[in-house]
Amino acid sequence: MTAYRNGEISHWMRASRTPGAPSEREAQLPDETQDFVIVGGGLTGLWAAYHAALEHPTAKITVLEAEEVGHGASGRNGGWLSPLIPGNRAVYAKAARKRGQDGAAAVVSFQRAMDAAVDDTLGILENEGIQADQQRGGHLRVATTPAAMKRLELTHAADLANGYRAEDLEILDADAVNKRIAVRPALGGLLTRTTARVDPAKLVHGLADVVTAKGVRILEHTRATRIAPGAVTTSRGTVRGTTIFTCLEAYSGQVDSDVRALGAREVIPVNSSMVVTNQLPDHVWEQIGWQGRECLGDAAHTFVYAQRTEDGRIAIGGRGTPYAFNSGTPGQGRVDDRTVRTLSERLQLFFPDVRFTVEHAWRGAIGVTRDWCAGVTFDPATRIGVVRGFAGHGVTATQLAARTLLDRAEGRDTDLTRLPWNDHDSGRWEPEPLRWVGVHAMYRLFGVADRWEEKRHSQNTSLIARVGSRLAGLSE
Repeated sequence: MTAYRNGEISHWMRASRTPGAPSEREAQLPDETQDFVIVGGGLTGLWAAYHAALEHPTAKITVLEAEEVGHGASGRNGGWLSPLIPGNRAVYAKAARKRGQDGAAAVVSFQRAMDAAVDDTLGILENEGIQADQQRGGHLRVATTPAAMKRLELTHAADLANGYRAEDLEILDADAVNKRIAVRPALGGLLTRTTARVDPAKLVHGLADVVTAKGVRILEHTRATRIAPGAVTTSRGTVRGTTIFTCLEAYSGQVDSDVRALGAREVIPVNSSMVVTNQLPDHVWEQIGWQGRECLGDAAHTFVYAQRTEDGRIAIGGRGTPYAFNSGTPGQGRVDDRTVRTLSERLQLFFPDVRFTVEHAWRGAIGVTRDWCAGVTFDPATRIGVVRGFAGHGVTATQLAARTLLDRAEGRDTDLTRLPWNDHDSGRWEPEPLRWVGVHAMYRLFGVADRWEEKRHSQNTSLIARVGSRLAGLSE
């Protein structure tokens, strides 16, 4: 394999950053008590700052970021502004029933809120002049085996039963898929029309600029070490605040706190890797199609996700090496050669007549709870709120979570505060080495299942995959 750039956070962040530009976000810590202290300069924290500043224009708001805005998953992800719920619908329904709610109705409400959040986010980007290469082309999941096609048909039926509108979903045959994107082995697909593509680094940097203009102080290279009622201890000193929002996602367990939702076994970082190709010439794009800028995925168990970038590349991601022992995080995001090769081979499977060069590879970590469901908590006594566990579906959900946190902090009873991820208890991950063995075993089972189905062109989902999903708690 030819040499490629490896790590450096991500292709998105490298392309979005002005080379050599000094940071303007390392000002002195505030002496006065802040109305809001937000820990984490990713999308959740920036959206929380944005909505707090809109509602309270004169409030003192400080965002604390250990590295630079977008250093975590917010600047490394696949750029899917998607209505996918960040969690298992069956788990949320069960949790709602335990609270005396109608479980099915609670899930439908959650889905409708996610749909609205996509619209809201696109509207804010337009109104605030944030250029993040946003384009609503939908999400096309392709099936390359009969078993995968059956899964998409079941997904279509389940989506309709759980709040998706019929006009937003369509099962496509092979010809219809190839008219959109010429994926050679596709037998069919499922199109979700509401999804939009974005450049995640342009989104996070644009949002940071907007909140700064609204008077929010962003302090980069200011690592939080302890969170307590009324105060956040950092590597540079203590910042006091009336209300504290903790938006650390995969990094939640790295901060000392008595808040249970920030415990080391509440959330683990699961790795997801990406590569981006060279810029493809026009004649290749005429061959591939992809004129609608759809977000492209597949229906494999170890699924991939891709987009056509604004500058004519293909960015594709997947799990690769899923988990580092004792919840290690990816740092600058270097990727092993085997994972890069696996993603390249998947891309070549989709487009066998096209020759690609990998130019950049990187890795990020998504926050995953034990039941793979996100949660929003807020304690009125300590005035500490926590959001965690988006499990790879955070580009849209971060904005919804931020608005939910603000409603909780203001003591409002709203549609958002009644969504089933509020105060959701996901349980705790097993201690090491059990969780390392468990996570790797799950992905190993999924990988074996995919190879089994593809080699045999299976008509039905592998029993191996069904066992893996059951063990992981992913079955609906």
